Amino acid sequence: MCKRIKGWICLLLTVCLVGSMAQPAAQAASFNVDFDTYCEALLLVNQDTGVVVYEKNADERLEPASLTKIMTYLVVCKHVDDLQNTKTTVSQDVITQLLGTGSSVSGVIAGEELTIYELLNLMMVPSGNDAALVLAEYVGGGNVQKFVEMMNEEAEALGCEDTHFANPHGLHDENHYTTARDMYLITQEAMKQPYFMEITNQLYYTLRATNKSAEPRTVYTTNRMLNQNADGGQYYYRYCRGIKTGSHDQAGYCVITTAVREDLGYSYLCVAMNCPEYTKSGETNVHGEMIDSKNLYQWAFNNLSLKSVMEAGSIVGEVGLEYAWEKDTVQVEAADSFSTILPDSVDADSIVVKTDLPKTIEAPVEKGTVLGTATLSYAGEELTTVKLVAAETVERSELLYTIEQAKSVLTSQWFLITAGVIGMLLLIYIFLLILYRRKKKKLRRVRNMRRM
Repeated sequence: MCKRIKGWICLLLTVCLVGSMAQPAAQAASFNVDFDTYCEALLLVNQDTGVVVYEKNADERLEPASLTKIMTYLVVCKHVDDLQNTKTTVSQDVITQLLGTGSSVSGVIAGEELTIYELLNLMMVPSGNDAALVLAEYVGGGNVQKFVEMMNEEAEALGCEDTHFANPHGLHDENHYTTARDMYLITQEAMKQPYFMEITNQLYYTLRATNKSAEPRTVYTTNRMLNQNADGGQYYYRYCRGIKTGSHDQAGYCVITTAVREDLGYSYLCVAMNCPEYTKSGETNVHGEMIDSKNLYQWAFNNLSLKSVMEAGSIVGEVGLEYAWEKDTVQVEAADSFSTILPDSVDADSIVVKTDLPKTIEAPVEKGTVLGTATLSYAGEELTTVKLVAAETVERSELLYTIEQAKSVLTSQWFLITAGVIGMLLLIYIFLLILYRRKKKKLRRVRNMRRM
């Protein structure tokens, strides 16, 4: 019986110990302007940092009119390798499609042989819808709708979430829309393509004599911000570079431009959409899209500048440290520097720094180990998030670690349960052993009495 009791105790201890071992061990700021605006949607972005410094209804779906041609340019460049020497012929269908639309055309002629480069100029400078259709026909293999599908695929690839194109030129269609923010993404990509800024910054373009025209033809830009002689120069802005205008009754006046101040070292891109073409009294409206763009550029250059907000290596805080000898904290520093565009009136000290760090960590820790993050914000607008790293290397004290581990084991729930079970089993064992010995002693007396 004694062996049987010992066997049950060993089994129970094994279950307890196995159960114990199986347990797991315990990047935009937007500022206010001091003037009224005409456009339904506006977006002003600092090109040097990517910071949105002003926005108004930037995610509202609107018709882009001829801003569409920026995407047309982009898709053409991604599917034609040699723009200067690749040629195509203007079809009669292109001319027929635009009859009676009253849309802007560049004057291409049916049967005329032109290079893709020439057609890009004719599409972007005078905003030629005919040139846009010729390009779409060529790249789409004779199928304009196929080209439009390519436009939508490109928009999706760029991350445009509220854009759908129905044609390559921008004429009114209820299923043809985008947003100021999406147009910014599209324009950014288009600016990387060959000749884009060169073509869109021209006051005029002269087409050579062709097989259908013995004389060269000159077309002129629709962008009054580039031309100091247009409308008495009221829309002209000397720092403006490119890019594209657009307008029709449903889209209103639209324009996308850039402005570069080399003396200041800053550049901006502005998207202005849906300025009403007519006043409430029915009169032709001013080009508010260009006034808004000009005012925004002047405001940005006069009131905003690049400021260093956080330097790499600057101490941001500290974290509690365990198992280190004579050291209970480790300092954390910024992993990277961060600069951003801010109003001149704002001091860098006005930036709110919110850290996300653990209360304590265990040694050892290596210098440069990522421990958390710091979120920088201004006026309630999040600017960026910077990684925070250990500013120094701290070794672990093996003595402190061993003591702590032993303490952890001795005070753990499973240890206490196991110890309790063992204690209880020992008591049971002792109790049973006593009973066994008493019984054995009693049996011995009985035997002795029988012998007597």
